[in-house]
Amino acid sequence: MKTQWTAGPALAIALAMAACSTTSPDVIKREDAQRLSTVQDATVVSIRPVTVEGSQSGIGGAAGAVAGGVAGSTVGGRNEAIVVGVLGAVAGAVIGNQVERHSTREQAYEIIVQLRNGERRAIVQAQGSEAFQPGDPVILVSSGGTTRVARAPAR
Repeated sequence: MKTQWTAGPALAIALAMAACSTTSPDVIKREDAQRLSTVQDATVVSIRPVTVEGSQSGIGGAAGAVAGGVAGSTVGGRNEAIVVGVLGAVAGAVIGNQVERHSTREQAYEIIVQLRNGERRAIVQAQGSEAFQPGDPVILVSSGGTTRVARAPAR
């Protein structure tokens, strides 16, 4: 007796795993909590929307390969099932990889700021709850090799 599987559950798992990742400036990683950060005052010079390319961890491809292989192996007799199973695994891996890559894309902003000493910096960060306009006073918060832009606190 053959067990029938579909690609749905495997792709759902891949998407759920991929959705766990975020670069939102409103979400702080656990390892960055209670860590001293440096703060610099700056002014927004310009801002433009960009898209951060999605990741390819391999989870989507692996889940797609399993789902495609299992689904393909239920086709026809024994010999056909082997061939179609292999082809299904390859096609599933390609599709799963693309689904993961597309589902982990993020809309972001490239924010160009000018520091008080006149130097300029560009930071790309995911869209968060704060909206920035040219001329806005902001702070750059740097910790552990990452920097985020936040609205400057009132003085």
